[in-house]
Amino acid sequence: MMNAVHKWLTLTCLLPAVVGYTADTPDPADAADHIGQEATVCGEVTSAKFSSHRKRKPTFIDFGPPHPNQQFTALIWGEYRDKFDYEPEGLYGKTICVSGTISEHKGKPEIKVSDPSQIQVMGD
Repeated sequence: MMNAVHKWLTLTCLLPAVVGYTADTPDPADAADHIGQEATVCGEVTSAKFSSHRKRKPTFIDFGPPHPNQQFTALIWGEYRDKFDYEPEGLYGKTICVSGTISEHKGKPEIKVSDPSQIQVMGD
């Protein structure tokens, strides 16, 4: 059975090969420093919510403390949900990497996800 340190070391060693991780790849806490850049942000999903009642039916995949204090969000608009063969809110608790252009929304960094290939689930 893997302990937390072993999982971290394994993930840290595998990221370069799996997602092209480099020293310039921000973690969720540093994503705000990379607004406007193409990047891959990796971390544990601490909140995942499909807001079916809201306009455009967004799915919010958050990293770090709970909303409204999240460090980073992967946003999936409702029109892209059909491309996924799983419910994106099921990513809660998993370690994932999200690739795309980091933008800013209400002072928080986010990547808008329009294709499942932008999300890599680590350890699956």
